[in-house]
Amino acid sequence: MKTPVFYDHFERHAHGEGLKDHSTHYCPGCGHGIVHRDLAGAIGNLGLQDRTVLISPVGCAVFAHYYFDVGNSQAAHGRAPAVALGHKLANPDAIVISYQGDGDLASIGLAETISIAQMGVPITVIFVNNAIYGMTGGQFAPTSLTGQRTTTSPDGRDFSTGQPLRVAELIAQLDGPVYVERVALFDPKQRVKARRAIEKALRLQAEGRGYAFIEVLSECPTHLKLTPELAEGWVRDEMVPVFPLGVKKDIPSEPWFRREPPSYDVEKILALAGAERQAGAAEAAQRPPPSFGDVSLKLAGAGGDGAQTAAMILARAAIGAGFDATHIPSYGPESRGGTSYADVHIASSEVLNPAAPEPDMLVAFNAPSLAKFGPTVALGGTILYDSTVIPAAPPLPPGRHVFGVPFTQIASDLGRPVAKNMVALGALQAATAILSQDQIVLTLRQLLKDKPAVLPVNEDAFAVGRRAIASMRGAV
Repeated sequence: MKTPVFYDHFERHAHGEGLKDHSTHYCPGCGHGIVHRDLAGAIGNLGLQDRTVLISPVGCAVFAHYYFDVGNSQAAHGRAPAVALGHKLANPDAIVISYQGDGDLASIGLAETISIAQMGVPITVIFVNNAIYGMTGGQFAPTSLTGQRTTTSPDGRDFSTGQPLRVAELIAQLDGPVYVERVALFDPKQRVKARRAIEKALRLQAEGRGYAFIEVLSECPTHLKLTPELAEGWVRDEMVPVFPLGVKKDIPSEPWFRREPPSYDVEKILALAGAERQAGAAEAAQRPPPSFGDVSLKLAGAGGDGAQTAAMILARAAIGAGFDATHIPSYGPESRGGTSYADVHIASSEVLNPAAPEPDMLVAFNAPSLAKFGPTVALGGTILYDSTVIPAAPPLPPGRHVFGVPFTQIASDLGRPVAKNMVALGALQAATAILSQDQIVLTLRQLLKDKPAVLPVNEDAFAVGRRAIASMRGAV
C-alpha cells in the first residue's frame, strides 16, 4: 500500500541502500508491518498527516520514525504515554499516537498507561501484543501464555508467574477511555476489522471525544520459531482463547476537549504576582559568579527540614531571573535517620547535566548530610550548615568556604521553627550572591500568595539569615 504518510524512500533504514530503501527492519511475517500500513492509511484517509505526532519507545517499533512522514518523538522504555500526554497538552490540536509493544506497555510502562488512560485525554494508543519481548531476545512478557516457552521461561510459563495480563479488559474498566477494542491480523477478515478500529480510534481523537485504546494480536514468527503461516495459526488457536477479540468499551461521547494551548509568551511566563516584568527583575537579578558557566548546588537534610522547598524556590527564582535552572529531588530513607537531598543547577546559558555529584555549594541541615556531602564540594566552593544541630563540624577538605549558621535556633526565635530553610536561603544568598535577594523574595511572595499569614515570618527568616553571614564577616 503506497501512502504519502510513508516516506518515499526509507533513507534512515541502513542508509537506504539497496532493498533497505523500500523495506522495513521487521522480520518476515511480523505484524508490525501490517499495523504500520493500516495506521498510515488511517492518518492519510482522515487528513491528519500534518497534525500527527507518533510516539515510539523501546521495542520492535523503535525505528518507526524511519518510515512515517509525521511528527515523531522517541520515548524511554515504557514512557510513551507520558510523552504523548506532554505533546497533547502542549499542542491540543495535535493527533498524538502512542505506539507500543506488550513488554513496553504492559510491563515497565503499565503505571503510565493506566494513569493516563484514566485521565481520558484524547490520545490514541496502539498496543501490539505478540506475547513476547520481541526486540530484546524473546524473553517472557506479561502477556506470554501459560505454558509458553521463552528464553526466560524455558520450561514454559507456569502459575507461579500469574496469568497472562488482559490489558484491553483492564483499560476498559477505567472511567477515562471511550473506546477500547482488541483486534487481530491472522486472516483478511481480521485485518479489515483492525484497520477500521485504528481509523475509528484516530477519528475519536480528531473529534475531541476521548481516549481510545486498540490492542492488536500480532505474530512473531522469529521467537515462536514458526513460519509466518503457522504463526498466524498460533495467534488464532492459542492467543485468541486467552485474549478474546472484540469491542471492550464503546461509549458515545460528545466532543469535550477544547483546551487552549499553553502560553509561550516569555513576558507572560516571567511575570510573577502581576508585577510588570517582575518589577525590574532584570536590574535586581544578579548573574552567577563569572568563573562559573553553570553553578551546582546541593541542599540536604532529614525529612521536614525543608531542603526540597528551598531548592525549588532557588530554581524558580533563577528561572524568573532569566537563567536556565533545574531541580532534581532525591528522597532517601530520612524516616530512619538518612538524608533527603536536592540537586540544583543555575546556568547562564543551558544546564547540560542536572546532577550535582561535586556541588559548588552545599546547604546541610543535619550532621549526616554534612558528613556525606561535605567532602564532595568542589575546590573553592561554599558549605553552609545548621550549627544548632551540628555544634562541631567534622573535618572538611581545605580550600572551601565554611559557614556554621544556627538555622533552627534563628527560626525558633522568630516563632516558626519550620522557617529554618528560609534562614538557610538568606545565609546562602549573602554568602555567595548566587541570585539577588530581591529575586528570591519575589519568588517567595509568589509561592505564598495564598498563605499571606506566614509570608512575613518567612521574609524575616530570610533577612535574619543574611544578617547572620554579614555579622560573621564583620560587615555593618
